[in-house]
This record gives sequence, C-alpha cells and structure tokens, in this order.
Amino acid sequence: MNIEGLDYNTQREKLLMPEYGREIQKMVDHAVSLPTKEERQLCAETIIRLMESKNPQVQDSANAEQALWDHLYLMSRKQLDIDWPFDVSEAEKILSKPEPLEHPTGGARMRHYGRLIEELFEKLKTMPEGEERDELVRLTANQMKRNLAAWGHGSMDDEKVADDIARFTDGKIQIDLSSFRFESIAPKSNGKKKK
Repeated sequence: MNIEGLDYNTQREKLLMPEYGREIQKMVDHAVSLPTKEERQLCAETIIRLMESKNPQVQDSANAEQALWDHLYLMSRKQLDIDWPFDVSEAEKILSKPEPLEHPTGGARMRHYGRLIEELFEKLKTMPEGEERDELVRLTANQMKRNLAAWGHGSMDDEKVADDIARFTDGKIQIDLSSFRFESIAPKSNGKKKK
C-alpha cells in the first residue's frame, strides 16, 4: 500500500476550534486574506451563518450570537479586520482553562477515614474525660469502622479501629475492646439481586 501523498489530520495544522471543522477554518483564513473591508464583512457574515448550522448547541445559550462572533474572532487569530457587531475583546476567556480544583480530601493523611474524622481526632486529644468525650469516642470509632467497610478494606476489624484511634490521638484515647461495643455493620453487597 502506497501512503505517499495521503493527507492525514495529524500532519495538518491544529484547529483552534475543532467543533467547526477544517472547512470553516479555511473559509476564515480566506476571509482574512480578502482585499477590501466590505468583502471581508460579507464573507464573515456568511461564515457566521454556516457556523450556526455546524454547531447548533451554541444557539441554546443566552448570548449565542456573541459566542459565534467571539469564535470567529479567535479562529481568525485576531486578524480579521471587519466592523464587529459585538465587542470581541473578552473572546480570549473562551480558550482559558479553569484553575485546578483542590482535592476534596483536603490533605487527609488517611483518605479512607477522611478529613472530618481527622478533625475529630484533634478534638478528642483536647477534650477532658467524661461522658461527652466517651460519646464522641463511640461515634468516632463506629464511623471509622463504617468508613473502612465502605472503602472495602479487608481489615475492618475492631482492633484496627482501636489501634488507629489510639495512634491518631497520640495515645490519649484508648479503647478497651473487652467492654467497648461497636454497632453492627451490614456487609457490603455487590449490587446483584438474589433470584
């Protein structure tokens, strides 16, 4: 098979707005090269009508016409000299990428417990002994066990929870497994219904 002379998209110039296709881009490039402003204006208006038919989802937005003219401005690499019916000075914002979001764990050391459990560890370290702290220990330990079950860790046993709560509270909270009772946790189902 002779592939010489074949034209592949990977070898062509990258499109600024691929949703409109290479033919529209060629039309925009042609419009930029036209000698008179009147010809460029007429050509631009024709291209906008074609862009509307090529990308109909743009029409659903509130400022559809503004968006099309912004796209044309960007596709012309800001070189199309016409009387723009809209202000295209903000068009660059279309191509800007948003800042990356912070990961929701917020820097949690042990993701399977989560940031809120780590905040509870810090609270438990400073709480005085008493019924309120005992209740918070009970709630925290049970939530830790549920989190381990939800994450599918094989070691969701009581000793793991007791060890972790002691370690993360710097030894201030010690659970006596002979007297402490965890809530029963239903085993995680695999989503299949029994027949």
